[in-house]
Amino acid sequence: MEISAAVQRFIQSHVVARLATARKDGQPHVIPFCYAFDGASFYFVVDEKPKRQTGKPLKRIRNMLENPHVAFVIDDYADDWSQLAYVLVSGQAALVEQEEEYQRALGLLRERYPQYRTMTLLFSHNSMIRITPSKLHAWGKIDESGG
Repeated sequence: MEISAAVQRFIQSHVVARLATARKDGQPHVIPFCYAFDGASFYFVVDEKPKRQTGKPLKRIRNMLENPHVAFVIDDYADDWSQLAYVLVSGQAALVEQEEEYQRALGLLRERYPQYRTMTLLFSHNSMIRITPSKLHAWGKIDESGG
């Protein structure tokens, strides 16, 4: 999928997006998440922040395993509505199953988020998800000038 330089800059300049997953029956679940983008795919890792301990994978992971169709939005809000902008991505989620890809994406995540640099994140313990975009819609005040 071809993504313009302006949209790539918008994606890279933001640090959080809102991820929507759904169970097989369509019940939605939306959560903020941190991501890395390598120009083709988006990645996130299940890190070491405290999560409710249920003995089951996180809801977003369970949903993706049941229904790999996901969407997320990266957005700017301003009281001046002429400044509004967003990028909406729809795609397929999959567990990263190759350690080489995992380590490459983890490097990208650690570049973007200093918090990850001090966490022990292991291929064998911390699931990572790859989202491969199938559709991308950009809207609003996204700088096409390159500045």
